[in-house]
Amino acid sequence: MSALIHPLQIGSVACANNLVLAPMAGITDSPFRVLCLRGGAGLVCAEMVSAHALHYGNPRSGRMLQVNAKEHPVSMQIFGSDEETIAQAARNAQEAGADIVDLNAGCPVKKINKAGAGCVLMKEPDKLARLIEAAVKSVKIPVTLKTRIALNHKEFLGARLAQLAESAGAAAVTMHARAAVDVHSGAPGVDALARVCAAVKIPVIGNGGVLTAQDAVKFLQAGCAGVMIGRGAVGNPLIFGDIIAELTGQAPAAHTPKERLKTYQALIEENVSFYGERIGINRSRKTAGYWIKDFPNAAEVRGQFVRIDTLAGVRELFARVLETL
Repeated sequence: MSALIHPLQIGSVACANNLVLAPMAGITDSPFRVLCLRGGAGLVCAEMVSAHALHYGNPRSGRMLQVNAKEHPVSMQIFGSDEETIAQAARNAQEAGADIVDLNAGCPVKKINKAGAGCVLMKEPDKLARLIEAAVKSVKIPVTLKTRIALNHKEFLGARLAQLAESAGAAAVTMHARAAVDVHSGAPGVDALARVCAAVKIPVIGNGGVLTAQDAVKFLQAGCAGVMIGRGAVGNPLIFGDIIAELTGQAPAAHTPKERLKTYQALIEENVSFYGERIGINRSRKTAGYWIKDFPNAAEVRGQFVRIDTLAGVRELFARVLETL
């Protein structure tokens, strides 16, 4: 591999490369994580789970911790606001088979923030340190932190938060290179990321707006040990292999509509295998627009797809479409 693409070590966990799937609510479930590992990701992260919900035995939250034997290494992200439930959630994740536990302190969603979790923890560094320490002490697997460079454009917090995480025992920190007020818009702050990387010895994984190999290069040249990819992987779980290919002089994977539809069918098959037919197909519909596009009659095919309730029906529809592509 080139100097920029290399294995990534997070505590005791060795990742084949330094490209990481970001946690995304409603998207990065087990079937999608499996597909992204096949597509070249070195590490995959699960959608965040409420420590509070796990504490009270919420069945849905418990299911979100399920780990497939085909999806290692995998990081489970938890969020919460008190040490006891964070420690228990970390143990739950470890028992479920997670290789890494990640603590979220960067989510800007109001519902999460009102509960004292997510990016509001950036305002309370002492509390955040205690939460990290509680997680670290409760498990044998590495604990990491995911946060942001700032809450707003007035005060840069990234370096201090990374140092806090390192001191509290975190094995790595993922830094979203945008302020919380920006959510997912605007250009990422590459210079700010460079300052974070220079402030700590633990690996810093850069996150935010990585859609191409050139985007990844900017983060890696700024000193990031790895790059986390989120929305760029939705509809294209092969993006990890594409970036590796481009940066190492290899031939990229085919991205014709035909190949994309085949990949989507593979995801649907994984969904059905994991959730059962009804739920698996329903979940597949959420991202249909990312997959069924850019070919003749794509809108009509999407319309037919969302009315199908069986895997046999999906296979029949896709077989007909593939014959025309």
